[in-house]
Amino acid sequence: MTTSLHLVQEPEADALLASDPLALLVGMLLDQQVAMEVAFAGPKKIADRMGGLDAGAIARTGPEEFAELCSRQPAVHRFPGSMAARIQSLCGYLVEHYGGDAAAVWTAGDPDGREVLGRLKTLPGYGDQKARIFLALLGKQLGLQAPGWREAAGDYGEEGARRSIADVVDEQTLAEVRAFKKSAKAAKKAAKPE
Repeated sequence: MTTSLHLVQEPEADALLASDPLALLVGMLLDQQVAMEVAFAGPKKIADRMGGLDAGAIARTGPEEFAELCSRQPAVHRFPGSMAARIQSLCGYLVEHYGGDAAAVWTAGDPDGREVLGRLKTLPGYGDQKARIFLALLGKQLGLQAPGWREAAGDYGEEGARRSIADVVDEQTLAEVRAFKKSAKAAKKAAKPE
């Protein structure tokens, strides 16, 4: 991957995300219950503390040691212990099924969009929505050529949308995505019967 990304709005963290598929997968995994840019800054913190990102090295690290690494300030996530376990599960899966090559999830065997979505959904910590958002991110910002990726990504694949991290290319689009999420959350809350 040689594209430039602006997910964190911090050049070094964004450069790591653009150049390292594992960083991108881990950032997406962390994207829950924290601001998007905080989640995607997490892989840089791990890489700095481990001297790089390697799925095998992360999977082999003792769980307590890795949880401590993720808990150091500034913490990788607001729930560093549980997220450390999720990161290690993801890395262990990548080692077992893809030889530790994160990009193989979307490149091995020249898959179409539906197959990439299916592969993403099998990753530990990736449900349907997270998988669709990640697929949209690959297609919109990283040049994924898998036929049918937009359809497989659903609403997240929509051209010009401002629904998710897949649509963040600068500070303005970050603000637009944040506004969309806030209004969607308010609408959902208003629709709940009391």
